[in-house]
Amino acid sequence: QVQLVESGGGLVQAGGSLGLSCVASGSVFRLAIMAWYRQAPGKQRELVAAISSGGSTTYADSVKGRFTISRDNAKDTVYLQMNNLKPEDTAVYYCNARPIAPLTGNYWGQGTQVTVSS
Repeated sequence: QVQLVESGGGLVQAGGSLGLSCVASGSVFRLAIMAWYRQAPGKQRELVAAISSGGSTTYADSVKGRFTISRDNAKDTVYLQMNNLKPEDTAVYYCNARPIAPLTGNYWGQGTQVTVSS
Protein backbone atom coordinates (compact mmCIF):
# COMPACT_ATOMS: atom_id res chain seq x y z
CA GLN A 1 0.00 0.00 0.00
CA VAL A 2 1.25 3.45 -0.88
CA GLN A 3 0.39 6.57 1.07
CA LEU A 4 1.04 10.07 -0.25
CA VAL A 5 1.17 13.14 1.95
CA GLU A 6 1.27 16.58 0.36
CA SER A 7 2.39 19.80 1.96
CA GLY A 8 3.22 23.35 0.97
CA GLY A 9 -0.05 24.82 -0.25
CA GLY A 10 -1.29 28.21 0.81
CA LEU A 11 -2.29 31.68 -0.24
CA VAL A 12 -0.07 33.77 -2.48
CA GLN A 13 -0.45 36.88 -4.59
CA ALA A 14 -0.34 36.72 -8.36
CA GLY A 15 3.23 36.64 -9.57
CA GLY A 16 4.41 34.89 -6.43
CA SER A 17 5.83 31.42 -5.88
CA LEU A 18 4.96 28.32 -3.90
CA GLY A 19 6.56 24.94 -3.55
CA LEU A 20 4.66 21.71 -2.98
CA SER A 21 6.08 18.47 -1.61
CA CYS A 22 4.70 14.96 -1.59
CA VAL A 23 6.23 12.23 0.52
CA ALA A 24 5.42 8.65 -0.38
CA SER A 25 5.41 5.72 1.99
CA GLY A 26 5.85 2.20 0.74
CA SER A 27 8.47 0.66 -1.50
CA VAL A 28 7.20 1.54 -4.97
CA PHE A 29 8.19 5.19 -5.22
CA ARG A 30 11.32 4.56 -7.25
CA LEU A 31 9.28 2.39 -9.65
CA ALA A 32 6.43 4.86 -10.09
CA ILE A 33 5.51 7.68 -12.37
CA MET A 34 4.83 10.58 -10.05
CA ALA A 35 2.51 13.42 -10.99
CA TRP A 36 0.71 16.48 -9.76
CA TYR A 37 -2.90 17.06 -10.69
CA ARG A 38 -5.19 19.92 -9.78
CA GLN A 39 -8.90 20.46 -9.53
CA ALA A 40 -10.53 23.86 -9.47
CA PRO A 41 -14.12 24.33 -8.27
CA GLY A 42 -16.58 23.16 -10.88
CA LYS A 43 -13.86 21.75 -13.12
CA GLN A 44 -12.44 18.33 -13.82
CA ARG A 45 -9.19 17.21 -12.32
CA GLU A 46 -6.35 17.88 -14.75
CA LEU A 47 -2.75 16.82 -15.07
CA VAL A 48 -0.29 19.56 -14.18
CA ALA A 49 3.05 17.77 -14.47
CA ALA A 50 4.50 14.28 -14.35
CA ILE A 51 7.94 12.77 -13.91
CA SER A 52 9.08 9.26 -14.71
CA SER A 53 11.27 7.11 -12.54
CA GLY A 54 14.15 8.10 -14.79
CA GLY A 55 13.45 11.81 -14.52
CA SER A 56 11.67 12.53 -17.79
CA THR A 57 9.08 15.26 -17.35
CA THR A 58 5.90 16.45 -19.00
CA TYR A 59 3.82 19.56 -18.33
CA ALA A 60 0.43 20.96 -19.12
CA ASP A 61 0.71 23.76 -21.65
CA SER A 62 -0.77 26.19 -19.14
CA VAL A 63 2.14 25.78 -16.72
CA LYS A 64 5.11 25.29 -19.04
CA GLY A 65 7.91 27.67 -18.19
CA ARG A 66 6.40 28.47 -14.79
CA PHE A 67 6.22 25.14 -12.92
CA THR A 68 8.97 22.59 -12.34
CA ILE A 69 8.46 19.01 -11.18
CA SER A 70 11.32 17.10 -9.62
CA ARG A 71 11.87 14.03 -7.49
CA ASP A 72 14.32 12.81 -4.91
CA ASN A 73 14.28 9.02 -4.91
CA ALA A 74 16.44 8.87 -1.81
CA LYS A 75 13.74 10.76 0.11
CA ASP A 76 10.71 9.21 -1.65
CA THR A 77 9.60 12.76 -2.38
CA VAL A 78 8.29 14.58 -5.41
CA TYR A 79 8.21 18.35 -5.64
CA LEU A 80 6.37 20.98 -7.62
CA GLN A 81 7.91 24.43 -7.74
CA MET A 82 5.38 26.98 -8.95
CA ASN A 83 6.56 30.40 -10.07
CA ASN A 84 4.76 33.39 -11.55
CA LEU A 85 1.49 32.08 -10.19
CA LYS A 86 -1.78 33.28 -11.70
CA PRO A 87 -5.30 33.39 -10.25
CA GLU A 88 -6.27 30.61 -12.65
CA ASP A 89 -3.77 28.34 -10.88
CA THR A 90 -6.08 28.35 -7.85
CA ALA A 91 -7.09 24.75 -7.16
CA VAL A 92 -6.62 21.78 -4.90
CA TYR A 93 -3.39 20.10 -5.93
CA TYR A 94 -3.11 16.33 -5.68
CA CYS A 95 -0.06 14.10 -5.72
CA ASN A 96 -0.41 10.90 -7.74
CA ALA A 97 1.68 7.74 -7.97
CA ARG A 98 1.34 5.11 -10.69
CA PRO A 99 3.70 2.16 -10.36
CA ILE A 100 5.06 0.95 -13.66
CA ALA A 101 4.30 -2.53 -14.99
CA PRO A 102 4.26 -5.23 -13.82
CA LEU A 103 3.30 -3.40 -10.62
CA THR A 104 -0.24 -2.06 -10.45
CA GLY A 105 -2.11 0.64 -8.63
CA ASN A 106 -3.03 4.29 -8.82
CA TYR A 107 -2.57 6.25 -5.62
CA TRP A 108 -3.66 9.74 -4.56
CA GLY A 109 -2.78 12.11 -1.79
CA GLN A 110 -5.37 14.03 0.18
CA GLY A 111 -4.77 17.27 -1.69
CA THR A 112 -3.46 20.67 -0.71
CA GLN A 113 -5.14 23.99 -1.45
CA VAL A 114 -3.35 26.61 -3.52
CA THR A 115 -5.03 30.00 -3.74
CA VAL A 116 -3.67 32.80 -5.89
CA SER A 117 -5.11 36.24 -5.31
CA SER A 118 -5.17 38.90 -8.00
